[in-house]
Amino acid sequence: MESANITSLDYYTAKAMLEWQVEFGVDEAISEQPVNRFEVKPEPKKAMKPVAAPAIEAGPAPVAPSVDGAALAREAAVSAQTVAELKTVLSGFEACELKRGARNLVFEDGVIGSRVMLIGEAPNRDEDREGKPFVGDMGLLLDNMLKAIGLGRSENVYVTSAIPWRLPRGGDVGADDLATLRPFLERHVALAKPDVLVLMGNIACQAVLGKRGIARMRGQWAEAMGLPVIPMLHPEYLLNNSLKKRDAWADLLALKAKLEETT
Repeated sequence: MESANITSLDYYTAKAMLEWQVEFGVDEAISEQPVNRFEVKPEPKKAMKPVAAPAIEAGPAPVAPSVDGAALAREAAVSAQTVAELKTVLSGFEACELKRGARNLVFEDGVIGSRVMLIGEAPNRDEDREGKPFVGDMGLLLDNMLKAIGLGRSENVYVTSAIPWRLPRGGDVGADDLATLRPFLERHVALAKPDVLVLMGNIACQAVLGKRGIARMRGQWAEAMGLPVIPMLHPEYLLNNSLKKRDAWADLLALKAKLEETT
């Protein structure tokens, strides 16, 4: 006789069969599939935790070596034995950023070896375009000023610029640029061998005397680079401030008197 399908048993019959099994000590349910209790199953492999790489302490970021423009300038300037050589050396000098924004090197004009060496400021647009200091209307005014005391660029005055390259528009010269370019200016003065230096404007005073204040300093003799020095108002300033030409005339007379004293 086939056993009855358990799914077809009614509730009470099934309940009676379960109680009968419990009475005989059955304490757990078993599945329909046989289970080999003696089979040894390998323990599941534990996932290995990733081993973190040892931390490497980051050192300081590499610093690009700074360029000592002033030291390079001193080395380059002292190599020049003539004014012409100095101009060549300066034109090839790459350690000043001002060069990259200028058209031309504004180096000199006039007669080398003159008793008077006039140092201007930084080139303006016209000077940068022509590559010469004191051109245009201010150059004409300067020539008339010098002529009034018997001087002239074509005869007995030598002219240069404290800064040989034009400054960025609306900018001013920085301390680093001044320090870099000063060795060239010192060498220029040493090779030109003037008797007197005339500093026209604030930048020229800062480059040679290390200070500004042209309105206060003008007409007062000082000494720098082993020479007597007189600050004067710049011709470009005088074009816009005609009342100051009286002060400029007084300074020109002081220059004339100094030249006569040292003749």
